Amino acid sequence: MRRTADLTELTPLVRAATGRRPVAIRRLAGGSKKGVYRVRLDNAGAVVAYLWRPDEDFWPATARRDCGPADPFAHASGCRLFLDAHRRLSALGVGVPEILLSDERRRWVDADAVVVGDLPGPSLETLLRQGPQPATMDALAAALDRMRCCPAPAIGKVGPVDSGVRIDETRCERLVYERALADLADAARREPRLAAAEDRLAATLRTLYERVAPRPLVGLVHGELGGDHVLVRPDGTPVLIDIEGAMYFDPEWEHAFARIRFGAHHPDLVRGPLDEARLRCYTLAEHLSLVAGPLRLLDGDVPNRAAFTAIAEYNLGAALAFDPDRPMSVTRG
Repeated sequence: MRRTADLTELTPLVRAATGRRPVAIRRLAGGSKKGVYRVRLDNAGAVVAYLWRPDEDFWPATARRDCGPADPFAHASGCRLFLDAHRRLSALGVGVPEILLSDERRRWVDADAVVVGDLPGPSLETLLRQGPQPATMDALAAALDRMRCCPAPAIGKVGPVDSGVRIDETRCERLVYERALADLADAARREPRLAAAEDRLAATLRTLYERVAPRPLVGLVHGELGGDHVLVRPDGTPVLIDIEGAMYFDPEWEHAFARIRFGAHHPDLVRGPLDEARLRCYTLAEHLSLVAGPLRLLDGDVPNRAAFTAIAEYNLGAALAFDPDRPMSVTRG
């Protein structure tokens, strides 16, 4: 049964983190793999508590990729993944929430938990609807460039890789190709329009994959960089949230997702060249992932079902209309 934390449950955790008395709690939107709660304090301040436990995770067990902790596409959930990603991003000077307390031993609440300083936003997504945000976009582009240039010991999730865990595959593009074929097959079982185009799209994926030339591994990526995963401080500084999926991987994977989510604003985030063949292959793979993922969530009891249906529908249309030969902008506009 789905559980939502209440004020009584979170009071010991928040008191330990802040020394203050919590007076109100509200579950925040998003967080399909964890509970995210804004807790108001008796001094009018606030903090945010992240809780990781099975009944806070909306992904059906059958939809979670269980393939080892280092695998870049493994289910990105857990306090340890958050802490390891936070450490690595902080070392690069990338904005992340301030950690006030972490509790992997479950001393104060029956969940893996982290309490961070409140970042009331707004999100970059919200600000871009109001108009251009040149200072914030420039700062975010600089942060992404530092991540792009980050030495990568191997492919995979930050914490396990930094601890010495390795996967067998050494080519990002092969992992993306195999995952995209799996997403295509899985989504085609649920969506007749995709089933009708399955053979054509599988052939397109194969063509795109074969065009990608091998190269040495470089880079650190957030993994799902949309404007909703970037909060903006009052001074315009961007702060990355939902960082558990951070991994050593091709920067083109990051930018394929960002092109979909940022649209016309995406060129403002590009510093330096991107590999066009990789970006094209990864873009189709991302569209298929953004069909398959929401459809898997809709198998469960995820809230705001209309939003996930809309995501799947948009990316289904983009996948069906995908032109494998259309040029892509791979330098700053």
